[in-house]
Amino acid sequence: MRRLATAMLSIVLASCAMGPDYERPTVPVQQTWRMAVQEGESIANMPWWELLSDDELHTLIRIALEENKDLQRAVANVEEFEARLSIARTDFAPQISVDANAPAFGRLKGARIPGFPTPFSYSGQGHLSWELDFWGRVRRENEAARADLLAQEENRRAVVLQLVAGVAQAYFDLRQLDMQLDITRRTLQSWEESVRISRARLRQGLTPKLDADQFEAERANAVARAAELERQMVQKENELSVLLGSNPIKIPRGRALTEQVMPPAVPAGLPSELLQRRPDVLQSEQQLAAATARIGVAKAQRFPQITLTGLLGVASPQLSTLGGSDYAVAGLGLAGPLLNAQTLGFQQEAAEAQARQALAHYQQTILVAFKEVEDALVAVRTARQQIEAQETQVAALRSALHLADLRYKGGVSNYLDVLIAQRNLFDAELSLAATRRLHLVSVVQLYKALGGGWSTTSLP
Repeated sequence: MRRLATAMLSIVLASCAMGPDYERPTVPVQQTWRMAVQEGESIANMPWWELLSDDELHTLIRIALEENKDLQRAVANVEEFEARLSIARTDFAPQISVDANAPAFGRLKGARIPGFPTPFSYSGQGHLSWELDFWGRVRRENEAARADLLAQEENRRAVVLQLVAGVAQAYFDLRQLDMQLDITRRTLQSWEESVRISRARLRQGLTPKLDADQFEAERANAVARAAELERQMVQKENELSVLLGSNPIKIPRGRALTEQVMPPAVPAGLPSELLQRRPDVLQSEQQLAAATARIGVAKAQRFPQITLTGLLGVASPQLSTLGGSDYAVAGLGLAGPLLNAQTLGFQQEAAEAQARQALAHYQQTILVAFKEVEDALVAVRTARQQIEAQETQVAALRSALHLADLRYKGGVSNYLDVLIAQRNLFDAELSLAATRRLHLVSVVQLYKALGGGWSTTSLP
């Protein structure tokens, strides 16, 4: 018996698993980024707490990493597939079960043959069943289970990546709304002063009523804009609260939008690094590996399954003579497809089609990853140029408004010059605040697109 088991195990280990072995598909990768203007080590190697300088934002991110429900679900998925892999590994070992029987109290009629179990005798027996993995079905199932686990682990990393980037982006959106609301309230005070002056000049007969009505309309427009910004601010706080895993709360603020510090250089590194770093790319690759292994499982199921079986037990009509009546049986079992052979062939074709789907998904994920990096690179570069131009514009418009206001109060020019200058400055300041937020978010999106180091195990 021992020699037979040893020989069978040697044959199984020496046999080859059916189906193709997984190999990473060849993907054409360019040598440099199209929109990269700086070379050097990728900013993705920086931990996020070094990239983001706002301490209050650090606190929000840490709360999200502990309390976010999507991340907790992703962690539970990893634990589930760890258990599934452990289940798959047990298929390598013999399956052993034990059962016992004792007749009911009272007089029973029936055959009472010593040494063999019947419903009318006391018995205890153990069953052994061990599938000899000649065709590699069990090995391929274990390969697929391991790849599924790795895919879920990469999915967890992707959720962490999306979570930290989402918190940072929502926080910068909130700081943009704060800045725009301050601009709106400051502009509203200016319009109220203009309304007061125009009414006074109207009473003196120095200004027509049309001028006073125009100033009143612009003041009302600023009031409406302030109300809209307040609504957006509360909704953004509610959105951020969900990321933090809590009911809607007031979000504490840290540095203002103009005080946020980003690294002066944001090199992207080499494009080839993206395939080793992006969690969604790695996840799709593991899904492809699992689909490839399941082709072997489908192929192996079309061949007979050879099982080593054994039975050992004791049985007797009398409990007192149970130990003296034992029996044992061992042998080989063979189970092969017959009428369902065609169905198993279709299952193999389905597994091959699923592998082709996984390959296309893997290739598409890589294309999207390269596209997101290029989009973020051009956004970072142009946002800086746009900020410089808009700062010059705001400075010029402030000077123009000051001169127009002096000329209007001195009676040299009409209300239209002041109206246009104030309106242009208001719009330009709002646009500048939005561009500052765009620059910060673009750096975060670049860091995310590169698969940056959002590690939760190395928090300072």
